[in-house]
Amino acid sequence: MKVAPAQVRWERRTQRPLFGLALAFAVAYAVPIVEPDASREVESACLAVEWGVWGAFALDYVVRLALAERRREFVRTHWLDLCAVVLPLVQPLRLLRLVSTLLLVGQRARMASQIRLTTYVAGSVVGLMMFGSLAVLSVERDAPGGNIKTPGDAVWWSFTTMTTVGYGDHAPTTGLGRMIAVGLMLSGIALLGVVTANIAAWFIARFEMDDVEERRQTEAIRVLTEEVRALRAEVAELSGNQKVGEEHVR
Repeated sequence: MKVAPAQVRWERRTQRPLFGLALAFAVAYAVPIVEPDASREVESACLAVEWGVWGAFALDYVVRLALAERRREFVRTHWLDLCAVVLPLVQPLRLLRLVSTLLLVGQRARMASQIRLTTYVAGSVVGLMMFGSLAVLSVERDAPGGNIKTPGDAVWWSFTTMTTVGYGDHAPTTGLGRMIAVGLMLSGIALLGVVTANIAAWFIARFEMDDVEERRQTEAIRVLTEEVRALRAEVAELSGNQKVGEEHVR
């Protein structure tokens, strides 16, 4: 029985705990934004959870790097993970912790063999919409002249932005808010491309299955035809031998 590498075993064992921590991060990130009048103790606890979750994902990257058989190749192929780990340290903004954690969660989700593409895309859409709404609400709610003031406004704006509809009834007015909008638009286009490619791949697979079945049936018909011809030849040969025998008897 072949034993899986240590890195693979680690990734399998830590998938569910890390996803659970990701949910804790979502709650900790959302509470101070949805409840701006929360006490300082609640905000401090949420901040500690955010840093703790990011630290757990950073530690996961370090452990996977240590367990990798080819570390240079691991760094080269997981450069996005490395950027997500280093980003909050360079500039410890709350939004950067959100971006880095989303990147790390997304990378680990793609490695989970039990997560199908449809589930991953659906989860990505919901996650991006939720965090995009919270992020833009946090930077636009108190902005002078801003028109995204409530969670409902933020969710509506995120939905229209991700679908690239852009009605214009709600729009960010700050530079940071516009950066969030650019990220959501690019993410929406990318996810739409993934969905389109998935649907196209499904149709192609169905057509290939039909072609394989048609070829199988054609081959079966050809084999049966050859067998019938062989049987006819045998019957004709037997009939000829029987006639020769009867004439010989006469």
